[in-house]
Amino acid sequence: MRKKQRTCRKITEKSDLFDGLPDDLLLCILSKLSSSASCPSDFISILITCKRLNRLGLHPLVLSKAGQKTFAIKPKNWSDSAHRFIKLCVNAANPEACYTLGMIRFYCLQNRGNGASLMAKAAIKSHAAALYSLAVIQFNGSGGSKDEKDLRAGVALCARAAFLGHVDALRELGHCLQDGYGVRQNIAEGRRLLVQANARELALSLRSLMTWHSQSGPGGRQLLSDFGCNVGRPEVHPVNKFLKEWFKSSVLTGVGDGLRVCSNDGCGRPETRAHEFRRCSVCGTVIYCSRGCQALDWKLRHKGECAPMDWRVDENAGVDIHANAIID
Repeated sequence: MRKKQRTCRKITEKSDLFDGLPDDLLLCILSKLSSSASCPSDFISILITCKRLNRLGLHPLVLSKAGQKTFAIKPKNWSDSAHRFIKLCVNAANPEACYTLGMIRFYCLQNRGNGASLMAKAAIKSHAAALYSLAVIQFNGSGGSKDEKDLRAGVALCARAAFLGHVDALRELGHCLQDGYGVRQNIAEGRRLLVQANARELALSLRSLMTWHSQSGPGGRQLLSDFGCNVGRPEVHPVNKFLKEWFKSSVLTGVGDGLRVCSNDGCGRPETRAHEFRRCSVCGTVIYCSRGCQALDWKLRHKGECAPMDWRVDENAGVDIHANAIID
């Protein structure tokens, strides 16, 4: 009996192997986890494991590496603690956190100035999606009036995002050059950029085609690209899903009455004032925040649904709806 007690005492006196791991090694592991997590719970479950992992998991180095899916919170789960966590990542200079919180504050919480400032912080760190979102804000004068549109600033931001490989920004820039919208007209260069955008879209889609087919099955929705190849729907950024679900719940509760959301299913941006977005020039039943969203939705869905309508007057705006329409 005494021998058994001495053996048990020796086992308990031995130090835990986990406690012997250096902090640098754990920080490296946690950084990898935060950047590759497939959902917030993958990372949060580590934080609640023990005090040491909680302390190291909230280290600025770990938070600065967190990827977009780590912030993929659903509107129904939005809370002060979720808000604080993303702010911690913002303070750790995480560009993805700056972009995510900036979009949520600008469009959902209606804190326009702070939201745009956060997106600008991400843009400074060459975050392509943040650059493009700021371009859309400039093109539409979002958060202000029509007179606050800055087309030249929108083109400049689009050019920077396009340089970083953002497909929608590249397509937007091509249309601007074709139409002379905010920049001197150059039809040939505009067409070249549109072809380049289609090529990049096709390359990105083919890269994820096998994964997409395994998830959606043979009956999944497909995108007919401009090259005539059936490719999968582009992956939607988590913050765009958040905006769409937030706006949907806001409409059900009567908040934001009279404002509509971009008809591109993967966008989620709502209007910040009545009649901010432009309507389809043919049917007038769908609206888009940008050329990029219009072009993508046309190929994914609207091409098969769009039907001409008679010219009519919008009773609320008092102007012909075709005056503010997006031309295909």
